[in-house]
Amino acid sequence: MNTPYPTPISPAQTRVGWIGIGVMGSAMAARLLSAGYGLTVYARTASKSLPLQTLGARVAGSPADVARTSDVVFTMLGHPSDVRQIVMESPASVLSGLNPNSVVVDHTSSHPALAKQIFAAAREKDCWAVDAPVSGGDIGARDGKLAILAGGDGGVVEWLAPLFDLMGRATYLGGAGSGQSCKIANQITVGANLLGLSEGLVFAERAGLDVARFMEAVRGGAAGSMVMELFGERMIGRDFKPGGFCRDMGMGVDVVEEEGEEVVALPGAALCKQLFSGMVANGDGKLGTQGLITVIERMNG
Repeated sequence: MNTPYPTPISPAQTRVGWIGIGVMGSAMAARLLSAGYGLTVYARTASKSLPLQTLGARVAGSPADVARTSDVVFTMLGHPSDVRQIVMESPASVLSGLNPNSVVVDHTSSHPALAKQIFAAAREKDCWAVDAPVSGGDIGARDGKLAILAGGDGGVVEWLAPLFDLMGRATYLGGAGSGQSCKIANQITVGANLLGLSEGLVFAERAGLDVARFMEAVRGGAAGSMVMELFGERMIGRDFKPGGFCRDMGMGVDVVEEEGEEVVALPGAALCKQLFSGMVANGDGKLGTQGLITVIERMNG
């Protein structure tokens, strides 16, 4: 019987699985491969695994097959419903194949309630689950500079540090679901910053300013932000390739509405959700979040 936790993690003895190899997931998985970890991957679209295969990754036929041959399984999926299906509910789910004391780490931007359900289901199988959504976009994933927002058992999160450190900086927030709650608060903050940057750029252009010079002038002052550093030049250059998707930006409002918990007044988040929904209605739902500027531009003719 494999008993990976709390055996120390190392490339020589820790088997890693990865499910979800889109823009973010493939960059994060590649960093683990580059550090010498053996990696088994699963992708519903098999061709997506080819770049990682060239780096040495093995391909499994199902999430359960990944879990059977891994001590730690990472997921980085598109939507909470994908997480529920692949981790818990499908006949070949991750939890159906995970060995005792192995760990599933979900990097997907998901819901706190689902993270708690996965944690409970994992413990019933003598396994562990960590919800660890990330912030930093595709650049942070590529450069290993993601903010990793971790919830679950504190000892397990600390044990995972050798893997997390390859992808960024992990902060332990508390019990199961805490990582997802932190990511929602992060999205609320990022959305407000994206809206302000979008409006600032549109106003500067309408005022006759060189927008690149405008941004250079203000980035060192109070208007400067990580959002500006990550997305400002992309907005100016009309580069809307996704690092994160607009559909994730209304999650704070969605969770308050769906879970029926104590109401939190989020007027800015509600406005951002409406504007990001406008992106989807305009046919731009697959653009990165920096595409919010297109909504402000449309509103100004």
